[in-house]
Amino acid sequence: MGLSEETEAVAVLDSQTRARLPDSSFAYVDSRGQRRLPINDAAHVRNALARFEQTSFEDSAARERARQRLLRAAKKYNIVPLGFFDGQLRKERQQGEIQARATSVAMLPKGTVSFLFTDIEGSTRLTQRLGDRYAALLRDIRTLIRKAVSDADGHEVDARADEFFGVFREPMRALDAALAIQRALRKRSSGKKLEVRVRIGIHTGRPTLTETGYVGIAVHTAARVCQAGHGGQILLSAVARDCVAETLAEGVALRGLGLFPLAGIPKPEALFQVEAADLVATFPPPRVAPD
Repeated sequence: MGLSEETEAVAVLDSQTRARLPDSSFAYVDSRGQRRLPINDAAHVRNALARFEQTSFEDSAARERARQRLLRAAKKYNIVPLGFFDGQLRKERQQGEIQARATSVAMLPKGTVSFLFTDIEGSTRLTQRLGDRYAALLRDIRTLIRKAVSDADGHEVDARADEFFGVFREPMRALDAALAIQRALRKRSSGKKLEVRVRIGIHTGRPTLTETGYVGIAVHTAARVCQAGHGGQILLSAVARDCVAETLAEGVALRGLGLFPLAGIPKPEALFQVEAADLVATFPPPRVAPD
């Protein structure tokens, strides 16, 4: 039975039964004592999860308290609210997109730029394993990536669920950010049972900057280069490789992997792997488009 079917099957609490319930049986009690989102049993917890985004809260602190109480109730009844997490991440993404368009599009570099795409490997498995802890993990990883991009004079273009999109005026700075991200992630995972691995792709091109962001084949190429990689790996397109080959830092090298077909890209793309002593060196072949 799906969540919507279960929600429809929930009986509405009659006034006497509702009055007998303690405040702890509700996810949200406002400052006037009005009680909303009953969580007194498994069926009502599922109903509250489905209705959470339609509920008006007095402020963000009240919303967060209700969210935490609801998640504790879900855990009590062994409910893994994957749809709820998806909704939370979707709302966060939409808010981020609106803010980004309003405040930063005009500041993004124009002309020839270098794009950096990142993607968390195995994010679905992580969501299933961590449950309500995944949102906190994602925020932690995003913070790490954002710091590396900012420190390298890059700009955030977009962040969607487990993906991140950044842009740089200088190709070498994009590579600096990629190296910083992988090194920070390895340090973060050191000694921990849970290792988070991120694939990174870099491509240099000349996209069009519109009022809603970048468009053009360069954007798609950068995304496909990222998707071809594996967690812990940094891949460069041929153009990006040519831009940084003569200015690599000591101990950093580029290894050609060959030509590969990428989904939606007209011609096969030459891919290059970034290598350094403190990075993972061995990966499966690139993940490419089917013939």
